[in-house]
Amino acid sequence: MSARITCAALFGVTALLASVAAAADSQPRTAFVTLGTMGGPVPDGHRSQPANAIIHDRKTYLVDTGDGTVEQMARAGLPLSGIRAIFLSHLHVDHIGGLAAILGLRNQTEARDVLTIYGPPGTREFVAGLVASLQPSAKAGYGIPGKSWTPPGNTVSVIELQDGETIRVDDMKVSVAQNTHYDFTPGSVEDRNYKSFALRFDLPERSIAYTGDTGPSPAVERLALGADLLVSEMIDMDATMDRVARTSPNMPADVKAVMIQHLTRHHLTPQEVGALAARAKVKALAVTHIAGGMPDAVRTRAYGAAITKTFTGSVTIANDLDRF
Repeated sequence: MSARITCAALFGVTALLASVAAAADSQPRTAFVTLGTMGGPVPDGHRSQPANAIIHDRKTYLVDTGDGTVEQMARAGLPLSGIRAIFLSHLHVDHIGGLAAILGLRNQTEARDVLTIYGPPGTREFVAGLVASLQPSAKAGYGIPGKSWTPPGNTVSVIELQDGETIRVDDMKVSVAQNTHYDFTPGSVEDRNYKSFALRFDLPERSIAYTGDTGPSPAVERLALGADLLVSEMIDMDATMDRVARTSPNMPADVKAVMIQHLTRHHLTPQEVGALAARAKVKALAVTHIAGGMPDAVRTRAYGAAITKTFTGSVTIANDLDRF
């Protein structure tokens, strides 16, 4: 009897392990996680700053690293040690404020593999500044004589991307398109030195297009054409200006005028998001970087209604830690 019970138990364990393995095999190889969906730079206490993760074959590729990225990764169950590469769409602080913590905590936990950061022109200068800021803590280490941490510069490399470029990272093809978040004259010194990019990630089983911050842009439409998932920014101008009035009631008129110009030209309204998704013929749309603060149910429904006037595919107004 005892032997029979033991055999039965072993059979049950074997069946359970097989079931777990089958379930793991059935999970998609690729997921896109909206770690932070706030449209920066003013925090609202409800959504984290802009950051995303592509999870592919148990590797993590970060797409923008706004403040709070490390905490959001922990909430999503993504270990810091699993970051394979980082992609920055542009260098506004709401999209890069969390990179210092990523590099510093990797250094403090003695990560010695080289992390590659891909970004627009200026990324090398930005990362060099972060590395310099980490030198005192790295030299002190944990305070044990002769036991400093690995020099921070030895664990990071930077590759600056260019408009129209296509690169391969592991088994992922990454395509780059300059968007309309900046208004610099093409070919000018400013245009050469400061760029904002949309990015497309073509993986073995699906394609994901990420607008970054942008206004209406034919280049972004071409980049996103036929993508399985389009991850798009969006602005609610009325809600955004209401927040500006509440948080900065004494803003000078000239500063406010420049802000309004930026918000109206360099971001997408719900109607423009729908038009972009429709013209790009994408299969599904996830809306993030929601400028205007935490939307209530009424505003969320209004966004969806405006988008679906022109786009008939799947639409999700994303929250932090959503998976697609």
